[in-house]
Amino acid sequence: MNRIYLSPPHQSGAEVEFVNKVFASNWLAPVGDTLDSFELDIKNYCGSEVCALNSGSSALHLSLVIQNITHDDYVLVQTHTHIATINPIIYQGAIPIFIDSEEDTWNMCPQALEEAVKNCLAGKYGEAKLPKAIIPVHLYGMPAKMDGIMKVANTHGIPVIEDAAESLGSTYDDKHTGTFGKMGIYSFNGNKIITTSGGGALVSEDADLIQKAQFLATQARDNAPHYQHSQVGYNYRLSNVLAGIGRGQMQVLDDRIAARRANFERYKKYFAEVNTKGYSIQLQQEPQGSFSNRWLSCIVINPEVNKGLTREAVRLAMEAKNIESRPLWKPMHLQPVFEKYPFVSTGVSERLFDVGLCLPSGSNLTDEDFERISSCLDSIFS
Repeated sequence: MNRIYLSPPHQSGAEVEFVNKVFASNWLAPVGDTLDSFELDIKNYCGSEVCALNSGSSALHLSLVIQNITHDDYVLVQTHTHIATINPIIYQGAIPIFIDSEEDTWNMCPQALEEAVKNCLAGKYGEAKLPKAIIPVHLYGMPAKMDGIMKVANTHGIPVIEDAAESLGSTYDDKHTGTFGKMGIYSFNGNKIITTSGGGALVSEDADLIQKAQFLATQARDNAPHYQHSQVGYNYRLSNVLAGIGRGQMQVLDDRIAARRANFERYKKYFAEVNTKGYSIQLQQEPQGSFSNRWLSCIVINPEVNKGLTREAVRLAMEAKNIESRPLWKPMHLQPVFEKYPFVSTGVSERLFDVGLCLPSGSNLTDEDFERISSCLDSIFS
């Protein structure tokens, strides 16, 4: 049987046309007209200025560089996330302080965030000082509680950098994720809701910040007829060729969101029926005011209320049928490489890691795929 993947790429059919135009122009370069147009596509969609880059990680790294975050600075960051959220903090020699999740969205808890700020100011993590940034993550496409997070940030004057890598197209109170803070980042990796194969973007309402990002991302070359550099730069710009893929993908973004949300509704209906048989399978909820792109559909399987059934038993049963599923992110404060850093706990992320599972959620899932998935699940819950 062909493998059913968690979140595979899904072409629109228009990508080839845009890429062929780039080849026809012979402009196979890190910058060009197609890249400019791709950035404009994103700007028209989310409303912010855009710098397209070669990865979401590069975007996050540049955001820290622009904020002058450096050695021993405190950065308050969500623990329930992928490691790519944390690595740029380490690149800069800064200190990540991990913030646990709240129950509703599984994202950064505003109350734990406030506690962490007070701890920093009280010197509980070393030198008493104000954190340099707050980095919430919109996990699996679900918007974080940005009203509470922004209230803490504005009260203390701390810039917010949103990791919206998984949430392009998601909104909170009708405002796009990635556009609440000083800067936000998106990812166009191959598994995201749209892809440029590899790629990402830094967005901000501040055009000067985006101009600085573009400067730094092209080796920070000064305005001179020769190659002159007054500061360290990076080779982070997205290729003009890959931007062609992005232009084709942007044409179907709303369709991809609709398909992913339809996947979730199908799982919701399936597990509602399962729960009539004495089980209690929970799905990630969408609080009022939030609109999730449902990048991944996720469930919680607590063995205490599911006849001893575990997340891992379900995952292995699906794997035996060549169906990919995956545990929720292992919290960063539990990762060996980060275990020495401070953590403000609510207990939520560790529990979610123990009992949570991501299900196949691609926008190109077929009826036949769902039949295979449901047949496998039937064998588990029968």
